[in-house]
Amino acid sequence: MNDDSPPRAALIGADGYGRWHRRVLAELADAGEITAVGLCDPADIVPAPDAPIPPGARLFRDYRRLLAETRPAVVVIATPPHTHVEIAAAAAEAGADLLLEKPPVTSYSEHVALAAVLAATGSVAQVGFQALGSAALAELTAALASGAYGRVTGVSAVGAWQRPDSYYRRAPWAGRRRLAGRPVLDGALANPFAHALMQCLAVAEQVGGGPPQITDLALERYCARPIEVDDTAVLRAELDGGLPMVVAVTLCADQHLAGEVIVHTERGPAVLRYTEDRLQLPGESTPRPVPGRTGLLANLLAHRSTGTPLLAPLARTEPFTVLISAITGAPPPQPLAPSAVAAQGEGDDRVVMVPGVSAVMQTAAEQLALPSELGVGWATTPTHCNISAYRQP
Repeated sequence: MNDDSPPRAALIGADGYGRWHRRVLAELADAGEITAVGLCDPADIVPAPDAPIPPGARLFRDYRRLLAETRPAVVVIATPPHTHVEIAAAAAEAGADLLLEKPPVTSYSEHVALAAVLAATGSVAQVGFQALGSAALAELTAALASGAYGRVTGVSAVGAWQRPDSYYRRAPWAGRRRLAGRPVLDGALANPFAHALMQCLAVAEQVGGGPPQITDLALERYCARPIEVDDTAVLRAELDGGLPMVVAVTLCADQHLAGEVIVHTERGPAVLRYTEDRLQLPGESTPRPVPGRTGLLANLLAHRSTGTPLLAPLARTEPFTVLISAITGAPPPQPLAPSAVAAQGEGDDRVVMVPGVSAVMQTAAEQLALPSELGVGWATTPTHCNISAYRQP
């Protein structure tokens, strides 16, 4: 815990998703919870109604100058994932606690390196899995812990979204495995559906009574676009105790499916729509809203002032990073045949769809199965990963 009140806060990566963080910083500054001292981005930082520049915050293009000249106690990092470790280490060594956007790192070795820096400096890192602050997730895990629904037999997630061509032009690293000789991190599992994967792991953590250990991993990854990463993917992991976990997601939906986590129990499925904070427990007929989310930056500030436990400390994300390391280390995704793909729209708004893919993803999640096991025509043999190889620093 630190003594500065209100703490000096800064944002590195103030454009893109950083615009959302600008609004949060401005709200907390207005409430007297922080003093916003700096924003940093290589692009021009322009105020907007949904992305204000907090009063008094200085603007920088170099994060090193920001750290040296503003001496922040809290730093939010919303830069591309492959830059996280370098910036996070510098901020921790400058004495700051961190809110580090997801995915926190690109490999298990980076996770180990950052954890070592935090241990040496005494700083802490909260990771931007904001759905972990959901009251709906808390109610779900409490219900499972009560034993009212019997044994949990599996955990799965499903999501079927569309992304237009502009999504893959949003940044030089979009859709890439490497950029300028450096590994980068993108793809359906690693980025837009990272929350689905982390929500499943959070449920498994509750079921198993501790951080889940992955003992086996099978992957099927596909791309309908000419990209280097997956836009459709299904993973099945076996966790300690034999609990199966399936995540089935696509960015080529022919029918939209909001992100859902399905907990398979002896009394029937529990469904958490994590994108909407809606919950349906076994025996309930429809999902119902469970309002309330604890903001991760507010939680970090409470941790500093009162010792409130962090919702998403770096250590809690270790199983996520083990899985992401295996995914990025696996062979490239299988390109789908043109006959399996359809397109709609023009220019930046064009979307690529895989007819029938949304139903495939839903069935995979419900049956804890891979597409190749469901007889899907475009499915190929899964890749089996030696998961222990990805726990090496």
